[in-house]
Amino acid sequence: MTDKYRPLKNAFGRFATGIGVAACRDGEGAISAITINSFTSVSLEPPLVLWCLENRASTYSAFMGSQSYAVSILRADQQAASQRFAHFLPNGPREEEFETWKSGAPILKERLAGFDCKVIARHDAGDHVILVGEVVKFDSVEGAPLIYFASNYIQGIPAP
Repeated sequence: MTDKYRPLKNAFGRFATGIGVAACRDGEGAISAITINSFTSVSLEPPLVLWCLENRASTYSAFMGSQSYAVSILRADQQAASQRFAHFLPNGPREEEFETWKSGAPILKERLAGFDCKVIARHDAGDHVILVGEVVKFDSVEGAPLIYFASNYIQGIPAP
């Protein structure tokens, strides 16, 4: 079957992005996590970020029902984690690889940066929903990012 969106996806893929993992707790308290590359800062005052979730994603209902989420920005050596959360492999989220901050959302212990957010808005946008969050806690460490470009992973270069 031919993907009628492939040319558009290829054009979108010419914009290099970082890779993150968004996570929340579902209605039963289990971790729901998904690989994202649509993360962006919105505002410094108040501190706001957003990311986009496909309406058909298996994690959709968990994120729609949660009042908080965390985004963990992945390091260059975390491609395996990116692939696990993108493809929902059997070795998905494990409690021991996450910690919890102020909002209660799970955040990866191993990360380049982390953002703990309370949801302040959701906006329907085509086949996605935009989740806007107010950052209630964050951190970052030195290191190289995991980058995605033209459907391929690239090992990022650390900032000087």
